Amino acid sequence: MLYVSTRGGMPAQPFCDVLLEGLAPDGGLAVPQSLPSISASQLEAWRTLSYPELAAAVLGYFATDIAPELLAKMTSQAYTPEKFSSADIVAVRPLSDGMSLLSVSEGPTLAFKDMAMQFLGQVFPHVLQQRGATLNILGATSGDTGSAAEYAMKGKAAVSVFMLSPHGRMSAFQRAQMYSLQEPNIHNIAVRGVFDEAQDIVKALAGDLPFKEKYRLGAVNSINWARIASQVVYYFWGWLRATTGPGQEVSFAVPSGNFGNILSGHMARRMGLPIRHLVLATNENNVLEEFFRTGIYRPRKPAQTHETSSPSMDISRASNFERFVFDLYDGDSAQVAKLWQALGSEGYFDLSSRLPEFESKYGFVAGVSNHENRLATIRRVFDETGNLIDPHTADGVKVALSFVEPGIPMLVLETALPAKFSETIEQALGRPVPMPYGLEDLLERPQKFTTLPCDVASVRDYIIEHAAMA
Repeated sequence: MLYVSTRGGMPAQPFCDVLLEGLAPDGGLAVPQSLPSISASQLEAWRTLSYPELAAAVLGYFATDIAPELLAKMTSQAYTPEKFSSADIVAVRPLSDGMSLLSVSEGPTLAFKDMAMQFLGQVFPHVLQQRGATLNILGATSGDTGSAAEYAMKGKAAVSVFMLSPHGRMSAFQRAQMYSLQEPNIHNIAVRGVFDEAQDIVKALAGDLPFKEKYRLGAVNSINWARIASQVVYYFWGWLRATTGPGQEVSFAVPSGNFGNILSGHMARRMGLPIRHLVLATNENNVLEEFFRTGIYRPRKPAQTHETSSPSMDISRASNFERFVFDLYDGDSAQVAKLWQALGSEGYFDLSSRLPEFESKYGFVAGVSNHENRLATIRRVFDETGNLIDPHTADGVKVALSFVEPGIPMLVLETALPAKFSETIEQALGRPVPMPYGLEDLLERPQKFTTLPCDVASVRDYIIEHAAMA
């Protein structure tokens, strides 16, 4: 399989090449030239596979330049019971009202980002060793991507991580997870701004092609296609556990800020997975919900981005949204480039003429949750089922309730564990969440990070000083 840019300015490249590049040279995002089609019979043949086996099978369609036996070795090392709390790697836990939790947050950093990052932690060193190269991973995080990437890459030869986070806008647990890492190849940079501004710095440096090439910049944010491909796996896994035979439909509810997690569901649906609805749940930063309701995409300025109790979704410009628009226009990269030019000059674009397609053709529906909603949902789910959920998952449950249909299982993605957001859980239930085993002293561990102004030049200078060079 080969990959092209959503904006048409990149020659077709294999998986391992786009893995190392992150953002395309023309500022677009890598997408497959064509998606594989998975037949009903193939789906049924996958029912007996373990999660690592299923991951190797699904990723084999995307990473065609990696030998199948090597890919299987990588997935078996990425997805082990020692790294994930469930022997199944991803468990399905019943709730009420026809809903279940798809627990994709049982990895080392207690967030769904581990599902992709643990695979990237295997494939990056392999490709770099093959090529005798180094890689400086540059990313931005609103809380969970950073820790998942750092835990997957810490101590890895030939890899350094430079992770930007918004100063003072993550939970205490999230900060401690990241900043307590002492490995010399991990560099935490707290920028005085919001996530969107940090992401803009990442994109600006990735778009500076001479700088990117000289310092071998790569990405682990969901702009990296490998992240999206790795996440496709658990949609297949969830469907296989929620159904008993071919053709049965399942809906997925996904808390989403950057549109990466739910985009993987969109890709699975395009590959033939029988998905009824992809339910997009946002918090008060509801730019994506507004788009799926009105057809108008209008990102907000940093000053208009709310600080909420589901902070990983405090995002007003969704990086992966461009990949969906590329599909909406049937791969017309010129049209995508035109829309993003308009976005830069006008601050919005209007696709309301395509509004009926969002649900009828692509299965998307959307809704909003706020602080009081998530507190009430956390309480209700705990009282009714005994399951303790985090604020982002609570947003997913709240919105999913409006789209439950008789006979259609609704799987809500549990995107993080509640221990990461103990302050909000205490508000909801009147008591904090006990720290997970092995992390009891996390908040007391020494923290190592650098605070920088929210500007490109400051981050550039820091990378120049600390980058790993071949």
